[in-house]
Amino acid sequence: MISTAIRVARVGSAAELAAAALMMLGFPVLMVAALVPSVYAFAAAAAVTYLADHYLHRKGSYLVNRLSKVRAGLSIRFLIRQLLLILLLARMNLSNGLIFYGAVACFIAFYGLQAPHGALVTLIRNRRRMPVATRNVDLKSRIRIPDAPPRGLLDRSAEKMLHLDLAAVVGLLISAVTDSAIAGAIGIGITLALGSLYVLVLMPYVRGRKTPPDADTVLAAVDEWLADYQPGTVLYFSGSKDSAYQVNMWLETMEQLESRPLILLRERVILKNLAPTSVPVICVPGGVHLMNLDLSTVRVALYAANVGKNIHLLRVPTMKHVFIGHGDSDKLASVNPFSKAYDEVWTAGRAGRDRYAIADVGVRDDDIVEVGRPQLAPIQSWQGVPDGRIPTVLYAPTWEGWDGDPGNTSLVLAGENIVKTLVKADPPVRVLYKPHPFTGTVSAEAGAAHRRVTALVEKAADARATDARFTADTAAQATAKAELTRIETRLAELVGAGDDRRDEAEASRDDIVDLGKHEEIARLRAAWNDFYWQTVPSYRHAVITGAEPRLYDCFNVSDAMVSDISSVVSDFIASGKPYAVTDSADVGAEEFKRANTAVRAAVILSNSAKELDGLLDAVRDPSADPLATDRDELKHYLLGPDEPTSIEQFNDAVAALARKAETRNLGQEARIAAGDPEAATAG
Repeated sequence: MISTAIRVARVGSAAELAAAALMMLGFPVLMVAALVPSVYAFAAAAAVTYLADHYLHRKGSYLVNRLSKVRAGLSIRFLIRQLLLILLLARMNLSNGLIFYGAVACFIAFYGLQAPHGALVTLIRNRRRMPVATRNVDLKSRIRIPDAPPRGLLDRSAEKMLHLDLAAVVGLLISAVTDSAIAGAIGIGITLALGSLYVLVLMPYVRGRKTPPDADTVLAAVDEWLADYQPGTVLYFSGSKDSAYQVNMWLETMEQLESRPLILLRERVILKNLAPTSVPVICVPGGVHLMNLDLSTVRVALYAANVGKNIHLLRVPTMKHVFIGHGDSDKLASVNPFSKAYDEVWTAGRAGRDRYAIADVGVRDDDIVEVGRPQLAPIQSWQGVPDGRIPTVLYAPTWEGWDGDPGNTSLVLAGENIVKTLVKADPPVRVLYKPHPFTGTVSAEAGAAHRRVTALVEKAADARATDARFTADTAAQATAKAELTRIETRLAELVGAGDDRRDEAEASRDDIVDLGKHEEIARLRAAWNDFYWQTVPSYRHAVITGAEPRLYDCFNVSDAMVSDISSVVSDFIASGKPYAVTDSADVGAEEFKRANTAVRAAVILSNSAKELDGLLDAVRDPSADPLATDRDELKHYLLGPDEPTSIEQFNDAVAALARKAETRNLGQEARIAAGDPEAATAG
């Protein structure tokens, strides 16, 4: 029941739910205490509402933030408490006393301070918001960007200002009990003095040297930097907060480009969720500002998503435009008709080219270039199960999705059958269960299935730990754990050195990547992964959740995988290892293969999972694997050849297209020089 209430209220924990309930119940109790009247009951209820309100704001609770939509926002809650205090004083026959009039005057004056306070905070934030936000761009040497106000002044500023009434409330309650106006007067004085001081402290940050330069100055500095850097290739991206992964997957590829790369973003929320990178990043929310940026040296623009704001860069004729997407699959998004707006469309392998031909959406075959998938470079090819180790099977189901389609995930109908079959396999195998991070967010049934599968894996792991057939090298594990602790400590020092709560202006000024630190973090994370797997006995089942170890790391320690139709399957194919895909919607093996290219070399599972023996046989005896040749052919069909490497293919494609752009531009210049009016207009 509690878990259901947490989900309905959209709070993060039982503690948040309890705080929300106490706050809601506290206000009716305040009213009753004021009417009775009872100072002590009022004081107790007021304390509960203050503390609950503060706790929910500190947690950033969704519920308390939505109260403003039903006219119960932060200011209203404080105002109601103050009005009820005045009611309490009136019910105690103090309405003709100095303390009563002092309370009324105090709260009116206190609310009079809210307007300048709110205006100053808004003005400071607006003036600190840059027309462009940057990372790895040297603005510090070009313009003066002052430090932001102390964090305590702006963080949750409205809540802090309103809580200054606490001194007046406490003083008035003491006066009501003691029948003396002294405590009330002191409390009123403290509240009004602190409120006035808060306003005065903010005022210097809206003018003079404590404000950042104006938009024209900032944009001129960015153009100056662009002229010095002379970017050749741009990765352009626009999208919502949840789509940041689509640009993050290309960061490592951009770092390996031989041309000078630049990342152009359109939304601040994407910049906030961008993974660390050594590539210069410019976030330009305004379309006019983007159009006025000096991108004259850019010859190739790469687009990871088909979105409306792409038009702001597609309009530039001096660069060639390429759709690279954010994954290669049989989904309709992979053959979007909008793709014909680009000069070229780059796909991983022949499969992408064939999809466009079959879809017939206007993308010409000679505008398609196969470049592989550079992101798959960390996935290791299978060399068979090492001697002395039992096979490892990864179960990586996708989540339930938004549409309730039973074919989305195998977890609900087949998950328990899959895991039971694997943990009971003879000869034995090890099971790694890595669920999708969104599992259970939409479907309670999927969430329950996930918990049952987790319990099965953990129970089997406990049983195997006491099985005499399996022994662990405890000394090696202890050494690995010590190394993990050392690496995690060092990573915390390196990653935690940055201040994620700085404002936009400070971050744009200061965020220049330290290449040495950046490379050390990459090395440490690779080492962390190696030592992590050394701490987990090679025979022990495990549930893998969270960001680390990553999915590709799980691929590399596994000998086979069971999954659903998703990009996970397409990526796993790069390993060449046997895999199985569950036909959860029960459409039939032949139709399932016809509709989904990535399963053509898979063992197709029904919801009973009885076909798993075929997968396990292929792992135990690769020489007798009937699908080995099919997997190799499918890998090359989907992802292209192994040689040259994908990043080499990608760099070659960028260079070839840059030459085309340069040839076009030189031709335009020649035509303009010859007096061709049409060339002058097009250029």
